[in-house]
Amino acid sequence: MPDSRPVGSSPPERRPTPPTALPDALAPALPVTPAPPVRPVTPAPPVRPTASGFLAALHPPVTLPGPPPPTPSPPAPVRAVRDAPDAAAAGSPLRGIPHGPTGLGTTSLSLAGRPAPRLPDPPSPAPAPAAGRAVPGLYHHPVPEPDPARVEEVSRRIKRWAEDDVQLYPEEWEGQFDGFSVGRYMVGCHPDAPTVDHLMLATRLMVAENALDDCYCEDHGGSPVGLGGRLLLAHTALDPFHTTAQYAPAWRESLTSDAPRRAYRSAMDHFVRAASPSQADRYRHDMARLHMGYLAEAAWAQTGHVPEVWEYLAMRQFNNFRPCPTITDTVGGYELPADLHARPETQRVIALAGNATTIVNDLYSYTKELDGPGHHLNLPVVIAEREGLSERDAYLKAVEVHNELQHAFEAAAAELAAACPLPPVLRFLKGVAAWVDGNHDWHRTNTYRYSLPDFW
Repeated sequence: MPDSRPVGSSPPERRPTPPTALPDALAPALPVTPAPPVRPVTPAPPVRPTASGFLAALHPPVTLPGPPPPTPSPPAPVRAVRDAPDAAAAGSPLRGIPHGPTGLGTTSLSLAGRPAPRLPDPPSPAPAPAAGRAVPGLYHHPVPEPDPARVEEVSRRIKRWAEDDVQLYPEEWEGQFDGFSVGRYMVGCHPDAPTVDHLMLATRLMVAENALDDCYCEDHGGSPVGLGGRLLLAHTALDPFHTTAQYAPAWRESLTSDAPRRAYRSAMDHFVRAASPSQADRYRHDMARLHMGYLAEAAWAQTGHVPEVWEYLAMRQFNNFRPCPTITDTVGGYELPADLHARPETQRVIALAGNATTIVNDLYSYTKELDGPGHHLNLPVVIAEREGLSERDAYLKAVEVHNELQHAFEAAAAELAAACPLPPVLRFLKGVAAWVDGNHDWHRTNTYRYSLPDFW
């Protein structure tokens, strides 16, 4: 069951409760004829858990509606056939003669003149599907359209936060901020968030992470030169610096010195008020992983090194979306206990989810990055250079890599669900899977940012 506590409270860490043993059934009082001896039966080998049953619950079928069929012309109204002449018609000899019972208490017995029963209102139409098409051959799961009311409210709040609270971008970048469609993104990735306040926890962090990527690493002033120092100082907005009284004021002042640090600090302040200490520390750890991945990519950019495919994929296990799905329990208003999160099986599920979603980004941003300045590494580019394939063949092979990672994620999630079927584990797995699906849907529908190559 979701935790009904308000956002801002930090519950004590919950441990799984061992199952309560059920009492044995009482023996019947009637005499029982002893059964003949039963020959021992060799037990069947254990069945390995498969993804089918678990994934059926994770991914209920969703049909993305196509263009509506043409509306047929309404049939001509059918006139009722009367069994008797209308007594009320002018000139009728039956006019004035009562029909049915009359007198005190007989009104309810008459059907004549009773209004027709009110039919229920037709259901509200589902939101129209957003534009965009999926990468052909990409294994993914369609998702329902995000709740438009929530999308609108999250979009309104996050823009106000970006402009008024952290002064995130200059006026000329406003169109890019709007085109990011972060409200739709986060509502689609966190369908179990109990309130908009919970959704805002993820939305602020997402915006802050992208502001740092743009301003420190990418084309809004980013550079690989000196990146390590900038990342480390920004990380202290997430993981506070503990020092002497003499030097603490200069550090606190530095947290307002640029947009990424202002955004990191504000987003994290909101997050720690809603998360437990272990959830907050989990997020800090995952952000350190992300920053380490940024540094590897920056080092390769400085030296002009094109990594081997496996080296690139290893870098992308760190420079990826991992910090986003791993807060699904905080955004959902509950907690996956730290010992269950730390299990190797859980860590494998999280890593595979992050790896698959990051290759989705490589595929959808392929043309955008080719059109950008410099030589940008992504999986199709690395495969083409390292394995001597054409651009098209390298791209199609990258689709196969994604599909294998996605299937591996789903199989690992099913195995963990079978091995540890505790409610917080099952809900966490469902939340991570929802994030993976929502992330793909946002990439598919964000035609402002992404377009597919002409390979089909």
